[in-house]
Amino acid sequence: MNKIDFVVTWVDGSDEKWLKEKNKYKADKNQDASNTRYRDYEIIKYFFRSVEKYAPWVNKIYFITWGHVPKWLNQKNSKLVIVKHKDFIPKKYLPTFNSCAIELNMHRIKDLSETFVYFNDDIVLNNYTKEKDFFENGYPKDSAVLNAIIPYGKSNFEHRLVNNSNLINRNFNMMSVIKRNPFKWFNFKYGSDLIRTFCLLPWKNFSTIKQYHIPISFFKSAFYKVWQKEEEVMDISCKDKFRSFFGVNPWAIQGWQICEGKFMPRSYKFGKLCTITNNNEDIYKELKRKKYKVLCLNDTDSATDFDKIKKELTEELEKKFPDKSSFEK
Repeated sequence: MNKIDFVVTWVDGSDEKWLKEKNKYKADKNQDASNTRYRDYEIIKYFFRSVEKYAPWVNKIYFITWGHVPKWLNQKNSKLVIVKHKDFIPKKYLPTFNSCAIELNMHRIKDLSETFVYFNDDIVLNNYTKEKDFFENGYPKDSAVLNAIIPYGKSNFEHRLVNNSNLINRNFNMMSVIKRNPFKWFNFKYGSDLIRTFCLLPWKNFSTIKQYHIPISFFKSAFYKVWQKEEEVMDISCKDKFRSFFGVNPWAIQGWQICEGKFMPRSYKFGKLCTITNNNEDIYKELKRKKYKVLCLNDTDSATDFDKIKKELTEELEKKFPDKSSFEK
């Protein structure tokens, strides 16, 4: 099996130098520069602890940052590679505060393995993992489930889902994709989510492919292919300083891999998206029972008592991962 790297992005939204640069630019009505996008619960420390405990087999961890690093981070760790935006993102897109621009250029990271897993900084491993949880028979592990797009609120999130689907539909025919790999689309590992696929079969085109908001296993070469085929939309996606209604995100590349059949089915119970609110007892229960191997602790505008939530969340993560990792000084 090829070496598997992890890539994780992080930003310190309270860094004064970063804020000074960010404040030089103003988001328009089509962009999202809300504080929720950048505030830090400091989950990243426990990401590193969870990797050391539950995925010691990882080759390298590429830590993407604007330039700042946590004070506690041991930069001498042999598995750690610190990557600044300027190290891999084309100069014409810099500076950027747009997560999509950062993510869509990950393939340009020097020495990154062909097989890698992308993590957001709000994810922790919750139980022991093996390489085959992320790659099997040389293919990324994933779930091919059709889903409907339901627009709501003022977020530009749904717009990017539509843009992702437009990109996929320009390059693939849904029925041809499914017929080529029927057992990858109709697989018992998807459980009740199979109902979504059956319900959407009468439609000619992809509405969208269901996203589970958990770590994504990627081929680096898939990024090069999508950039080559869809350079215009990829360029548009990276030009905006902040996340916007326009362009796509890495889920388009994930969908491309799925449509090419370059994946192996994985259980929908592998990971779980947990939404942070003012009451997070459900999250704390998931941390204790370890049913899901990965958890995404996703921030939302409904989490209004930031300081209180951060304190409680840190206490629970400290209980789960009490031992310092070699990634800490």
